[in-house]
Amino acid sequence: MSDLHAHSTSYVRQSMLPETDPPTAETGVIKWLRENLFSSWLNAVLTFISLYVLYLVVSAILPWLLNSVWNAGSLSECREILAARGLTGHDGACFGVIKDRWHQLMFGFYPPELYWRPILSFIIFLLAVMPVLFQSIPRQTLILTALSPFVLVWLIWGGSLWLPLLIALGFVLGFVAYRMLEGVNGILASLGAIIVPILFWFYALGPLAETLSSIIPLEIRSIKSSDIGGFFLAIIIGVAGIVLSLPLGILLALGRQSDLFILSKFSVIFIEVIRGVPLIVWLLTASLLLNYFLPPGTNFDLTLRVIIMVTLFSSAYIAEVVRGGLAALPKGQYEAGDALGLDYTKSMRLIVLPQALKISIPGIVNSFIGLFKDTTLVLFIGLLDPIGFTNAIRASTDWNGVYWELFLFVGVVFFIFCFSMGRYSLYLEKKLQREHR
Repeated sequence: MSDLHAHSTSYVRQSMLPETDPPTAETGVIKWLRENLFSSWLNAVLTFISLYVLYLVVSAILPWLLNSVWNAGSLSECREILAARGLTGHDGACFGVIKDRWHQLMFGFYPPELYWRPILSFIIFLLAVMPVLFQSIPRQTLILTALSPFVLVWLIWGGSLWLPLLIALGFVLGFVAYRMLEGVNGILASLGAIIVPILFWFYALGPLAETLSSIIPLEIRSIKSSDIGGFFLAIIIGVAGIVLSLPLGILLALGRQSDLFILSKFSVIFIEVIRGVPLIVWLLTASLLLNYFLPPGTNFDLTLRVIIMVTLFSSAYIAEVVRGGLAALPKGQYEAGDALGLDYTKSMRLIVLPQALKISIPGIVNSFIGLFKDTTLVLFIGLLDPIGFTNAIRASTDWNGVYWELFLFVGVVFFIFCFSMGRYSLYLEKKLQREHR
């Protein structure tokens, strides 16, 4: 019996085999290549074609970049340096134009001795936006975020410090009016928060600013908007448009879904009219036609007009993106607020909008990226953005003939800004997904 049992279990191993490495084709680089580049004969053919095209592009561009000249005061000097190396004028890039005219590409005609002001403004902006973008930053620093717009305007354009301080005081008075009337009536409190600052700005701002300036003259040198250009102008218009269009777009999305007939139809008409006309038409309207609707003698800054039009244009697209997020939420989320006894404002603020905005993050960031790139359209209304300065530099006698170097530099800088926004969008999506789990 024991012999039969031993014979029947002879195929069973009595000891464990030692661990062995996985097959070469199932691990490391070879596995990645097999799965991503050579998973089928068609993918293998496409891979070799793509590598050949990439080789042609790199073999044409890389020598041009490696032979670049950075120390030259003109195009003729650059070509002389290339000729001394035994190269033609087309065998190397003349990046000396970037080094020679970087100040114009970055700051426009801003006075060189005052470059510290836009640089300091950019640093303050980064510090102010950090508490908004990252939760790990202490919430107390939001005070800097609230004050930064007024400080930045004063640093960039100069003039009296009392003017931005009094504008900020108008917002404070509006908040105080809202809190005082909140217990009486919600609609009355909202109207008070709007009317009180407007009355203060229209009737008290000017006299108070003049009086305080005569007593304590806190002023720095004023700068005209026409002196601001290059990437500095693109950042000002882009950041202002992004910051202002998001809350306005959210209000328009809520207004479009409102049960109030007038509010709903006004939001629909505004969104459809703004989206139905190209941005360049609205910019031309801001540049040429807006002054006809203002009182005679009114001096309405062109940059401010552009910021207003860009904000309105972007808010229409943001509204549709947010409306898509609101429509994607189940009806039960809206009913949850009613079940908890929350009014419309609290239900939207605490339950509906956080979820809708989370869904809308990719679309919102995509609209912001498009808005930042669309700032180059201000070239057509006379403002010298980076593209405008490339044309101005190429029209000079020193750099007449330079082409690719300037546009490559502008493209790289725009890519850095837009790529950073895209990466932050991915970071925020992953972070919210982890928190949801």
